[in-house]
Amino acid sequence: MRAFRAAILRFADDGAAVYDEDGLLVVGPDAAGRQVVRAVGPYHALAANFSGVAIEHLPGSIIAPGFIDLHIHFPQVDVIGSPAAGLLPWLENYTFPQEAKFADNAHCGELATFFLDELLRHGVTTALAFATSHPSSVDALMEASQRRGLRMIAGKVLQDRHSPDGVRDQTEQSLIDTESLIRRWHGKDRLGYAITPRFAPSCSEAQLRGAGELAAKYPDVWIQSHVAENLDEIKWARALYPASRSYLAIYDDFGLMRERAIYAHCIHFDDEDRAMMRSTGAAAAVSPTSNLFLGSGFFDYEGADRIGFKYGLASDVGGGTSFSPFHTMLAAYYVGREGQTKPGVSLSPQKLWWQHTAGAAQALGLAGVIGNLQPGCEADFLVLNPAATPLLARKTAQAKSLDELLFSLIVLGDDRAVERCVIAGASGGAP
Repeated sequence: MRAFRAAILRFADDGAAVYDEDGLLVVGPDAAGRQVVRAVGPYHALAANFSGVAIEHLPGSIIAPGFIDLHIHFPQVDVIGSPAAGLLPWLENYTFPQEAKFADNAHCGELATFFLDELLRHGVTTALAFATSHPSSVDALMEASQRRGLRMIAGKVLQDRHSPDGVRDQTEQSLIDTESLIRRWHGKDRLGYAITPRFAPSCSEAQLRGAGELAAKYPDVWIQSHVAENLDEIKWARALYPASRSYLAIYDDFGLMRERAIYAHCIHFDDEDRAMMRSTGAAAAVSPTSNLFLGSGFFDYEGADRIGFKYGLASDVGGGTSFSPFHTMLAAYYVGREGQTKPGVSLSPQKLWWQHTAGAAQALGLAGVIGNLQPGCEADFLVLNPAATPLLARKTAQAKSLDELLFSLIVLGDDRAVERCVIAGASGGAP
């Protein structure tokens, strides 16, 4: 076992932050050999129980759960910052040409390494990621993640229509490839598979039906897609699937709404859609930097909380503009204040942080496994430096409460605040 002495941030079952200004975190193997949190709490209460364990002292640092990114596109690293009038022209002009490059295995491998380096540099220890329609893109990402001991969930994109040459797949083969990838990667070490229809307009009825059949056959895999992001996209989806009550209902009609189903955006919902999210156990990946960048709209926090369905935060790189969870949390704060149908929702710093850690884990069906530092959680955590820049140091030194401290990091923090990223009890997640 190993122990770390520093300020420690974690979350109670009700989502409230628990903060020990002088805390002790003890990690070590569980009965299955996983590196997990063995004990956590105030140093003065725990130190005597672990007198034989080497303690690393980290004065001035904050130990916090690793961030979870609920929706990110591994192939879109080179799409970040591409100008476009909106979602659909952005896909046509930038995204699809970049994704076509993943037919080349060498390109897949090079981008997988860079992508994981960026995640870890920004403190993201788990991601739910889209690959491309090429099975080799999944293999490259999973192989690179496995070498580093990361918890990664990813899937091959399904898109058999309304897609250009180079990214469009063939219906029957796409489903055969998906099942082969599930068998190859799901549950191997810390890896998981996600059945991944790009979005309803890119998939034929036969492809969505096949995806739903695979979801029923493999109930512990994840499902991920997009829904209700853009008004033009919604009109298109409704025209293609007129028998469905709403865009979201298309996925339900094909058996793709259940626990472990994560839908990105979920902006233009009515209460029936929200009730469907709640009743099926599906969750929303809220992607505020992407929604602001593409002019798509604002996630309705008031509606989500009133009806009561699960959600968490996501970067949505490359529509999203940064890998940084700090930037994402700040953008979510803007959306809460300015983008609600009812008077602005002031998201507390604790709730913002929860959405990117323990709340995101809950959305994935992995509460108590990742996203927190309670006993039994996997030992993925960050060592944060609240004095990483002169302005951040000046601001955090004046914090009179936990909310002030966390909000200073949200507003002023970036990758420089991530001093160390610990994966399964080991620093760095190096290949």
